[in-house]
Amino acid sequence: MRTSRSTLPYGVEPPPARSPKRVNSRRELEDFQRFMAHTLLQPLAADDSVAPQFRDGRAMADVAAEFIRPNDRMTSLERLEVYARCYWYRIVSSVYEDCPGLRALLGEKKFDALVKAFLTKYPSRSFTLRNLCSRLPHFIAEAPQWTKPDTALARQIAQFEWAQTHAFDAAALPALTPDDIADMPPARLRVGLQPHITLLQADWPVDDYVIAVKRRESQRAEASNTVTEARTSRVRSVPKPRRGKAYIVIHRYNGRLYYKRLTAPGFSIVSALQAGQSLEQALARVGRAATVEEIREWFSTWMELGWFCRREKSRE
Repeated sequence: MRTSRSTLPYGVEPPPARSPKRVNSRRELEDFQRFMAHTLLQPLAADDSVAPQFRDGRAMADVAAEFIRPNDRMTSLERLEVYARCYWYRIVSSVYEDCPGLRALLGEKKFDALVKAFLTKYPSRSFTLRNLCSRLPHFIAEAPQWTKPDTALARQIAQFEWAQTHAFDAAALPALTPDDIADMPPARLRVGLQPHITLLQADWPVDDYVIAVKRRESQRAEASNTVTEARTSRVRSVPKPRRGKAYIVIHRYNGRLYYKRLTAPGFSIVSALQAGQSLEQALARVGRAATVEEIREWFSTWMELGWFCRREKSRE
């Protein structure tokens, strides 16, 4: 049975039909690595044992015997299972750490099912686990059955939580100063936003919700560290947020992560500048929705936070 490309994880080449018996060339090494990777990328069974069958329908025990030798304590399949568990436990725990708000919204059982389905379709493709959740908002929209009836809210929480990861260690360029833009006419002035900034127009106050969830987790940790407190105190769960527009900027300042709420007109200006519009065009989008004094105060704050940088040519 041949493996259908449609059943493969995203961006992963099909495995060779068999593991090379010997590795005598770079091509054979690549085939061996890809073959083993496919045995690890298959989800674990319900009892966290290795999958009983390989992608092509063969028994996983027979597949493991092709490239792993048994020893006096473990069979080939058991040795493969050690690696499979290490891989899945580590990447699942990484998503758990990065998505406390999404986990709180869905509950442990539903969140666990979502994570395993997501990682089956979109396994790690980077040298760092930092990038693991970058495609999670896309997957939630692509496969809404894992988060219904809260799919839209779940996706926006996932976007917000990924934006935090991105803001924490994405690049920062030299910030523009007032002198850098003083002599440029508004019709020609185009600025870039720092690469670590994410603009999120949300239909729920997802920033307040995630902050509340983290506060609750901190309270739980404190309670569990004290025996008497753990027996007597209960930490209330965080209710779902009520629908309401929130214009959020997720950014980094002096090495620390911040979220800043903007008004709708302020968000419109920053979004237009990020999209490459001139200052004149950005201000025209606001019209009379903001006063000159308000706009001047906003730009003073944004400049102080270092949000603006020179626009990269590749973004023009």
